[in-house]
Amino acid sequence: MAVQQLATPATRLAERPRRRQRSVTRIITLVVLAILAIIWILPILWAIDTSLKPEGETTAVPVSWFASHFTLDAYITTFATTNLPRWYFNSFLTSAIISIVTVILASMAAFAFSRVPFKGRSILFWIILAGIMVPVQILIVPLFTQMQSLGLVDTYWGIMLPQFASPIAVFIFKQYFDGIPRELEEAAIMDGASRWRVYWQIWMPLARPAIAAVAIFAFVISWNNFLWPFIVITGNNMMTVPVGLSTVQTSFGIRYAQIMASAVLGGIPVLIVFLFFQRQIVQGIAGTGLKG
Repeated sequence: MAVQQLATPATRLAERPRRRQRSVTRIITLVVLAILAIIWILPILWAIDTSLKPEGETTAVPVSWFASHFTLDAYITTFATTNLPRWYFNSFLTSAIISIVTVILASMAAFAFSRVPFKGRSILFWIILAGIMVPVQILIVPLFTQMQSLGLVDTYWGIMLPQFASPIAVFIFKQYFDGIPRELEEAAIMDGASRWRVYWQIWMPLARPAIAAVAIFAFVISWNNFLWPFIVITGNNMMTVPVGLSTVQTSFGIRYAQIMASAVLGGIPVLIVFLFFQRQIVQGIAGTGLKG
């Protein structure tokens, strides 16, 4: 007891420098993160500020954050002169369907790679992962030729079909499924459950965090996708928000307030998705064992 009583003050003295070092490290980390957050949010605030200015003050010199008065004229003009509600509908429809189909296809493929033994499983899995390294631009010409031969140019299916395949979604689901105990599957099979029933009634309910993460990422990526819809869509009524906004910018020329208003309107849905589902995204990625 005496030795412990003598050692305790010495131990406390030794821990003080460590605590100070941890406090300093934490403060530095918070300061760096705060600076990065400010750098990230400044362009967004500038876009919102510009969209609320009168058009004549967007190019005024010297540049100022504050206008003589703020107005919603840019937003009103954007809605009045564009087909934005239709573009919103197209983006929501295609992005929602792409998210649902991507979750179903990727989870089924991941379940097969994780739990169904078959010849060449590892090789096939690595071939699918190799698709992550293939630039999308390389596939534009063959994909467009295929959609044209199928008569799917300027259709919803033409927008969605090439976006259903997602190697990264297969990887996320497989990582998650690999962490589920095999005893659950063995017990279900002993009770007479088929592999389909194991997948649908056991694995998918357990993989809700991964499902949420993949669905949200698929929705956001498809919503922001500009290149492929721009190539495959020709009519104004079939345009998605990114493609439609590019035509708005062309027609508006140097009307910066209206351009910024269009950009803000296009980004609002994605921001709402992240704000409401950020917890599910973190849980889904954490469950796969991936680290940033």
